[in-house]
Amino acid sequence: MNDSINTYNKINSEVGIKIEPFDVTKRYTKPHKHNKYLEIIYFVKGSGYHHLDMESHPIEAPLLFLVKRDEVHHWEITTKPKGYVIIIKESFLEKTQDKYINTQLIKLNNCQKIKVEEGDRSLGALFKSLCWEMKQVGLNQDAVEGGLKAILSKMVKYAALQGGEHTDKTMQFVNLLSENLKNNVSFYAETLNTTSQNLNAICHKVFNKTASDVIAEHIVMEVKRQLAYTNKSISDIAFDLEFKDTSHFTKYFKRYTQLTPLQYRKSLL
Repeated sequence: MNDSINTYNKINSEVGIKIEPFDVTKRYTKPHKHNKYLEIIYFVKGSGYHHLDMESHPIEAPLLFLVKRDEVHHWEITTKPKGYVIIIKESFLEKTQDKYINTQLIKLNNCQKIKVEEGDRSLGALFKSLCWEMKQVGLNQDAVEGGLKAILSKMVKYAALQGGEHTDKTMQFVNLLSENLKNNVSFYAETLNTTSQNLNAICHKVFNKTASDVIAEHIVMEVKRQLAYTNKSISDIAFDLEFKDTSHFTKYFKRYTQLTPLQYRKSLL
C-alpha cells in the first residue's frame, strides 16, 4: 500500500477540458484521486461497481457519475463498457465568462450518481457531438461550452427529480456572490436573512467548506480574471473588491495561490 493516495492528472491545463469515449481498458483501476478537476462519466452500457469515497455504487446503465476534486475512486467493471467522459479543469472554469456553467455545477455539487431514463437518446447524442467537436482543428470554445451547458442542464433536471439538486439558500448565496462580491460573511448572512453561523453550516453541508472559503474561491477567481484580462492596477483591483489596502489584498491572494497578484500576472506572460 502506498504512503499516499495516487493523484492523476489526465489533462493539459492549457486546454482545460477533455471529452472522449470511455476507455474500455480502464475496467479495473486502483484507488486514486484527481488533480484539481471534475470528471463526468456517462455509461450507456456496462455493469460492475464504481467505488467512490468508501461507498460502492452498482453500474446500472444508463447512468451518470460525478467525481469531484479530491474524491477517491476506482472502477470494477465486469462487462465491456460503452460511454463517455468529460474532464473539466479548474482553469477551464476560471476562463469561461459564462456563469451558467459554474452555477449548474454548484447545483450538482452534492451528486455522485444520476440515473438516466432508458429512452433518453439526446444525452448520448450531445456527448457524441462534443467528442467530434473536440477533434476539430482549432477548438471552438463557444461550441464546446454550448454543448456542455446542454448536458449540465439535463443532468440538473434529472438530479432535481432524484432529490440531488441544491436550491434555496445555497443558490441564493452563489447568486449574491456573482452580483456583489465582497470579503464579508456577515454581509451575505444579513442579506439572506440568516446568521453567519447558519450560513457556515449550510456551506459545510453543501461544499464541505466554511462560508469564508467559499467567498475566497469566488474572490480569487475574479482577481485572476482581472489580472489576466484587464490592465487594471493591483491597487485598483483591491479597491474595487473593498479591501482596506493593497498590502492586505496581496496577503489575501497569496494565502490562496502562493503567489502575489503581480507574480501571478507575470506568470501569465
